[in-house]
Amino acid sequence: MASTRILQCSSRHLCHSITPGFRIPSRKNPHFHFACRFSSLSFNSQNHSSKFQFNRSFNSRPVPGTTNLSIPGNFAHQFLFGPYDASFRWNFASGPNTNGLGDGIAVHDGGPEIAVVILGWLGAKPKHLRRYVELYNAKGIHAVTFVASVMDVLSFDLGKKLEARVKQLADELVSWLSSESGRDRCLIFHTFSNTGWLAYGAILDTLKNRQDLLEKIKGCVVDSGGDPNIDPKVWAAGFTTALLKKSSSATYISTEPGQGNHLRHATNASKILEKEPFLIESLMLFAFEKLFSYLLNLPDINQRLTKIISGLLKNQPMSPQLYLYSTGDKVIPFKAVESFIEEQKRSGKQVSSFNFGSSPHVDHYRTFPDLYAAQLDSFLKECLVMEGKL
Repeated sequence: MASTRILQCSSRHLCHSITPGFRIPSRKNPHFHFACRFSSLSFNSQNHSSKFQFNRSFNSRPVPGTTNLSIPGNFAHQFLFGPYDASFRWNFASGPNTNGLGDGIAVHDGGPEIAVVILGWLGAKPKHLRRYVELYNAKGIHAVTFVASVMDVLSFDLGKKLEARVKQLADELVSWLSSESGRDRCLIFHTFSNTGWLAYGAILDTLKNRQDLLEKIKGCVVDSGGDPNIDPKVWAAGFTTALLKKSSSATYISTEPGQGNHLRHATNASKILEKEPFLIESLMLFAFEKLFSYLLNLPDINQRLTKIISGLLKNQPMSPQLYLYSTGDKVIPFKAVESFIEEQKRSGKQVSSFNFGSSPHVDHYRTFPDLYAAQLDSFLKECLVMEGKL
């Protein structure tokens, strides 16, 4: 949940050293083994060397009905500051295959070249997007991935690094689309959470004077994003979820996908919810909400976000849009997404959507892989067949 340029020109409002001197309690529990200390952490260091210490391993997979934190030993360095690699990664398809992933739609040799731009959620890494890359590559579609870490957004260069990285990606896309390869080229976007969605908006803003290139955008998939409101609570939920990497408490229980209006609370939720993680989550939500209540109202930040969101609302290409969301998403309010969908329809856009019901934020494909793939196949046919690309 992040903009592509947050906190610009506001360094005077923040200190340059954060030294939280508290200890997170640990308890003996078969599902939650947690003991770590946050000692003096300075973000002024050139190498960003972390002093986070983790004394036990963490569960990598949540146990149903419980709240688990999954934090690797290199959490501070890898998550806060992100991987030391390029702003984007190309994954070129060798052609459609027959392993099952490519069923339903495939781009064949001799036709146009198609690339999907996969814009990840806050804290995502290229490896987290691998399953989506494979899904597209199996259809003969190239994929380029882009991810943003927490510190890309809340670093002391105040978002300039992230803005520059998005600009580099936009320039790369312009170069690829303009290259003389003997084949027509076009793009599809696949965004995750509001982080990826706002990055998409920033790219559209960069291309706003290139109608010839905007016409090469044949569709956009919005997964767990599309909330146009500049709401501190939503931003706080996004950052808290990204930092804690929890999933089981981020959703309600439902028995059928697509039945988002019939979800219910688990009757024993209050009994099985772990006290310590819940306390940590509550404190982080409170702190982030206070922080963003202030930051999002700074003129520079608010104006930049308003500009990007206004572009997404009014100036998206006429190509089809697909919104994949769930009522169980505890980061992005589903009603805000549905409201945006209706607004796009009223403006004459070709919009389709699917409510997965119970799946957590940015977790629809893992929860319902066959259903997700079917929705994507149907959308790609709609985008490309109508353009004569298949």
